[in-house]
This record gives sequence, C-alpha cells and structure tokens, in this order.
Amino acid sequence: MNWGIFEGLLSGVNKYSTAFGRIWLSLVFIFRVLVYLVTAERVWSDDHKDFDCDTRQPGCSNVCFDEFFPVSHVRLWALQLILVTCPSLLVVMHVAYREAQEKKHQEAAGKNGRPLYPDPGKKWGGLWWTYVCSLVFKAGVDAAFLYVFHSFYPKYTLPRVVRCHVAPCPNTVDCFISKPTEKNIFTLFMVITAVVCIVLNLVELAYLVNKRYRERLLVRKARATGLGHRRNWATASSKQDDLRLGDLIFLGSDAPPPLSPDHPRDHVNKTIL
Repeated sequence: MNWGIFEGLLSGVNKYSTAFGRIWLSLVFIFRVLVYLVTAERVWSDDHKDFDCDTRQPGCSNVCFDEFFPVSHVRLWALQLILVTCPSLLVVMHVAYREAQEKKHQEAAGKNGRPLYPDPGKKWGGLWWTYVCSLVFKAGVDAAFLYVFHSFYPKYTLPRVVRCHVAPCPNTVDCFISKPTEKNIFTLFMVITAVVCIVLNLVELAYLVNKRYRERLLVRKARATGLGHRRNWATASSKQDDLRLGDLIFLGSDAPPPLSPDHPRDHVNKTIL
C-alpha cells in the first residue's frame, strides 16, 4: 500500500471537513480501521478451523459453520469501512474539480478576471450538497450494517455452544465456537464506535443545516434593510423637491399673501424675480 497517497487523501479530507468531521475521521481511522487491521483479522483468522462439533460425520462441521456464520465479521467490517470512507473522498474530488475549473477560468479570463470560485473549498452551492449527502450516506451505511449484524448475530454476541441439526449431520450436534469472549468484546467495540460515528454525522448535519439557515436569514435581513434605506431616501428626496417648489420669493410687497391650508397655491399667481 502506498502510504504517501493514503496520507494525502487523509489530509485532504481533514482540510475540507468541519470540527465534527475531523473528530469523525480520527475515530474512523484510529478506532475502526487500525483496530480492524491490527487485531480483528487475527482474532477471526481461526474461526472456521477451530469450530469443533461433537461428531465425526464428514461435512457436518462445514454446514453447521455456514448455518451460524453466513457472513464473516471481518468481511462485513471491511465492506462497511469501504462504503463509509468513500463519500469523504468524493468531497475531496469535488474540491479538486472546482480548483481545476478555476484554473481554466483564470487562464481564459486573465489575472484581472473575476474568479469563478473565490474559495473552492468553501461549502456552498454544489459542494454543500455533496457534503450533506455524504453525511447522510455515511450515517445510513453504518445504520444498515448495524441492522445486518443484529440480524445475523442477535444482540451482537456469539454463544459459546450452538446446536445444529442440518444434513448431513445424523442428529442434533453441539458445536463450539473458538474464543467467543474475545470476539464478543471486539464486536461490541466496533458496534459502539459505529454508533458514535452515526451520532457525529447527525450532529454535523444539524450544524450545517442550521448554519445555512442562519446565513439565509442574514442575507434576507440585509436585503430588507437595503430596500428600506432606498425607500427612505426616495421619500426624503421627493419631500425635498416639493419643498423647493414651494420656496417662492415675492418682491415688491411687504409680506407674501396668505396661503390657504386646503389650497396652498391658490393665492400664488407668479413669482417676481
């Protein structure tokens, strides 16, 4: 595995994530991926070999193992981790697409041209929707796999002994699972970390939606304030124009004629300059 490429992808995901996203990323790659790679594969490496049944009937142990372990924990976790981490890489790819489009736009418009994306990494427009959809997808994948695990292994635990009566077993046989306590500990650990990741995804989703809603409110308030200022300015201008039209200068008389309150301009015939 090329760890340089892997490190670059992680730094990109961490760069364009929120604080909740960074916590989620640390939790996934430290408490899920590393635990899976270092420990889980070794714990489940001998699950088939050490699955013993109290019979010598050929094929009975194999069919009983397949009856109680239709899918291995390790393979389910591998598929789960792949599906959970892929949406974060899509966000990085979207930002890279924006940066490429901005570079082409700058080459065509020149240095003095208006930028197409002032900040390619800012979660706005299509990138915001990509990020939100990735959160929903990640939470949905973890929830779906928790349901699958619970369907295959009730209460996420393995019994010490299972009773099997499947052909070609001659009768009901007892089969013993290898290291059930250790496997239960790691299973519960992975389940708890998955639940915490779901909670972090939902909290981050609520944070982004709330932030977007508040930004929309601020924009609407700014527009309403600007429109009110324009209306006040127009009203003041019209009043000033009316006042200028009413400024009459009378020469040749000691006092101007009185103005009627109902018809203020009936007594004004002309203005003598």
